[in-house]
Amino acid sequence: MHSIDSREQAMKKETAPLILIVEDEVRLAALVADYLKAAGYRVHHLDTGPPVLDWIRAARPALILLDLMLPGKDGLTVCREVRAEYQIPIIMTTARVEEIDRLLGLELGADDYVCKPYSPRELVARVKAVLRRTHAPCKPETSSPLILLADRLRVRADSREIELTAVEFALLETLHSVPGRIFSRDHLMDRIYRDHRVVSDRTIDSHVKKLRRKLAELLPGRELIHAVYGAGYRYEEQPTATGEQTQG
Repeated sequence: MHSIDSREQAMKKETAPLILIVEDEVRLAALVADYLKAAGYRVHHLDTGPPVLDWIRAARPALILLDLMLPGKDGLTVCREVRAEYQIPIIMTTARVEEIDRLLGLELGADDYVCKPYSPRELVARVKAVLRRTHAPCKPETSSPLILLADRLRVRADSREIELTAVEFALLETLHSVPGRIFSRDHLMDRIYRDHRVVSDRTIDSHVKKLRRKLAELLPGRELIHAVYGAGYRYEEQPTATGEQTQG
């Protein structure tokens, strides 16, 4: 019996999701690895940027924890290279808060970020959340409560429809395209204002506020657009009662 249990445990370990940690602070990487292993993940660590892409090609990890500041090749460059070939989830870690918009923007497409110093428990929770989001079974498009009618700038839910402005529709279309992903204000401005006009963050917040009000009329009791403090907005279907903090 003991040998059977040991074999089962070994098989579970071999099939556990593989997490790549790219971090030049060796002690921090070891601490994070311990927490991830305790949560049931397999872990591999690299402490420089140059070997990352070749290792990913060979091993195909389930998720990458990627530090921004790396020797040899910085995390932004590594993220861009990975995104050119793979859609593997990437969580960026950084002590530079001013880089958050770039981490989450269209240019790089990181799935999430964690600011240093961070709690290893929080990081493990983020890993679990991103993996749930990105590895969830595909649902038919009709599973979404919203149907976007681009030719008429209208949104339908069940048998009801509301009309949006062109800016509101572009905003919803962007957020709705990747549920759960955080879009920075800069990214949203680029998608909404194709002429690259200069507008303030508060302009985006104002559009979001109006869009939320209209969606609340269409789907009472459902909060669809969520603010992520200091980062931007995401589309996720939740009851309003979740009490999540909003901005704008």
